[in-house]
Amino acid sequence: MNLSVIILAAGAGTRMRSSKPKVLHGLAGIPMVEHVYNTSKTLGAKQVQVVYGHGGDLLKQQCQHFDVEWALQAEQLGTAHAVQQASPNISGEDVALILYGDVPLTKAETLEALVNKVSANNVSLLTVELDDPTGYGRIVREDGKVISIVEHKDATEDIKAIKEVNTGILAVNASYLNDCLNKIDNNNVQGEYYLTDIIALAVNDGNEVFTTQVEHSYEVEGINDRKQLARLERIFQRGIADKLLTDGIGLADPDRLDVRGELTVGSDSFIDVNCVFEGKVTLGEGVSIAPGCVIKNSTIASDCIIKPYSVIEDATIEKQTEVGPFSRIRPGTVLRENSRVGNFVEIKNTELGINSKASHLSYLGDSEIGKNVNIGAGTITCNYDGANKFKTVIKEGAFIGSDTQLVAPVTVGKNATIAAGTTVTKDTDDDTLTLSRSPQKSIKGWTRPKKK
Repeated sequence: MNLSVIILAAGAGTRMRSSKPKVLHGLAGIPMVEHVYNTSKTLGAKQVQVVYGHGGDLLKQQCQHFDVEWALQAEQLGTAHAVQQASPNISGEDVALILYGDVPLTKAETLEALVNKVSANNVSLLTVELDDPTGYGRIVREDGKVISIVEHKDATEDIKAIKEVNTGILAVNASYLNDCLNKIDNNNVQGEYYLTDIIALAVNDGNEVFTTQVEHSYEVEGINDRKQLARLERIFQRGIADKLLTDGIGLADPDRLDVRGELTVGSDSFIDVNCVFEGKVTLGEGVSIAPGCVIKNSTIASDCIIKPYSVIEDATIEKQTEVGPFSRIRPGTVLRENSRVGNFVEIKNTELGINSKASHLSYLGDSEIGKNVNIGAGTITCNYDGANKFKTVIKEGAFIGSDTQLVAPVTVGKNATIAAGTTVTKDTDDDTLTLSRSPQKSIKGWTRPKKK
């Protein structure tokens, strides 16, 4: 059985009050439609089609990394009309799964169970039980079998009492899907072609409608405004937090965690409040992340301590290293084992050697720093001449005094000492002291300027 997926994403989403298509609004750092696409690929879909309309150019641009076929719904004439823009492109022997770009949290396991019930011309429908089903189409059964879907406005009081409702997500043989779509009309108040009419057609044809029911209603909850988006964001994040807790990871507050990508954490690590993880982040065992840290596309080895409000991006941090507070570790940086980076230190494209430290108020860019090096406060590697970048090399055992400027390209020798306040413009030898200061002098009787 081959699976083909149709993702409906043509709606404008006016209640989002936004100029961009609704399905491009982010949930956990990626567009909500990307969650649906990723789930489709997890299911092993051989073909994915996205039906687009409003804001189509922007949608295709921001989702150009999708392996999909695009189908234009030029006029929004209902869900059946939307599906019909893509369904003829599916092999008649495939199972067609209809998903929605604004329903991002449906689990792959749920959809797999749904698809596995498809046989011959039977329809497999996803349903949910709601405590308050007002406004939803009710699933009407007879002897346990689905016989129709009745919209709320057309329902009798007995039917309104039914709590099982239609989600709109269904799977069916593609050939039969196209047969049904050709029979659906728009003889209704809205003048639209409804996908739900397939259920009545299937029953009239003597084909059974199988159902799969979701455990949690959020799996099939559509996002229509920013309040719903915010609510599902927290549900999604709480799911990540619960899994981390189950895996032996400490969280100061599970409701104050934001993962916008893929986070892997070793046992006995601890994450404090209001931390954000973006892209692919790996934390080793026994790592401590203090409040307010932002970590993106980085690997942090075991027993590291990341102190409050540090920002780490595209970096590698080896074991037993300390960073922060208020440090910024930029792309291309490698902090070797047992190194130290302190408050208000910015490091970019630099290797800081084993046991080396830059404790405060420094900028180290495009540098190679050996082991057992001390970087004094206020040190700057002057790596940019206004047009080109140059490298600074500081060999092992060097001591860089406070308020030093290292004008690249330049090399500081092994075990060399650079005196405080020095501007280094030439390479220094091993085991030497380098300083550049004018002799100190005092001027007696000098007075400060006064306001006129």
